[in-house]
Amino acid sequence: MEAEPEPESALSEQYAKSSPWPVVVALGLVISEIGILFGLYPVAIAGLVMFAGSVSGIVHEAGYVASPWRLLSGLGVALVVVGLALVSTQVDGGVSAYVAQASVENGVTLRGFTIAATGAIVAVAGIVVPRVTNQ
Repeated sequence: MEAEPEPESALSEQYAKSSPWPVVVALGLVISEIGILFGLYPVAIAGLVMFAGSVSGIVHEAGYVASPWRLLSGLGVALVVVGLALVSTQVDGGVSAYVAQASVENGVTLRGFTIAATGAIVAVAGIVVPRVTNQ
């Protein structure tokens, strides 16, 4: 009597491994929200950097972009725009009003500047890192 062949798995070889990115995306988002909500600015910056980097990584892994670095720079620019838009809700005037607002103890503006600074860090990293590593 011959043994029956084993049925083929419903999953292909492509799906045999799982991606670590969804966990990192979720952690980055949670950490950044905790930092922004409670005014823990270094925590907020670390969480937003983790979030932007992991979103860039997951999109690259899915094959939607050829390189994650351009997307990382774009996400950084988007964070700068969001942060400055948040600050603009508290400021009336031009650039001098933004500079003056940086020294005021206003939680909303400090959070906005934190988001904008993180965006600048991420955007610069997206430009500099591939050039340094020759990618």
